[in-house]
Amino acid sequence: MTDSYLFDNTMRTLEKSVGVAARRHSLISGNIANLDTVGFTPRDLDFQKTLAAEMSRQTEKLARTDERHFAVGPSNSLSANTYTKQDPFYPDPVNIDTEMSHLVENNIKYRTSVEMLKRKINILKHAITEGGR
Repeated sequence: MTDSYLFDNTMRTLEKSVGVAARRHSLISGNIANLDTVGFTPRDLDFQKTLAAEMSRQTEKLARTDERHFAVGPSNSLSANTYTKQDPFYPDPVNIDTEMSHLVENNIKYRTSVEMLKRKINILKHAITEGGR
């Protein structure tokens, strides 16, 4: 049986969502770490656009010499969707309140995706054990 039946589009979407949220968390953390750095320009990425780009990207299959080997896709590069942001109404380049609100929003997206992945895996475990019999 191929993995396409077990790991459907929902699993791939949630996997990409966790990856995008982790990348955005890294950018926001870097912005907060450079709060007092002179000349620093904060960076961010648009979660929805990046997730859509990741989902539309074709994954290349590596040649497998044995059908028991795992299929592995290419490594993701999310730097193409990273942009610098400037707030014309706030003189400092990094606004801590804005960055903290982005961090909380991103944390909610990350935790929601992880929780949905956990539930999907629990459904598979339940099916494997035939409902706990």
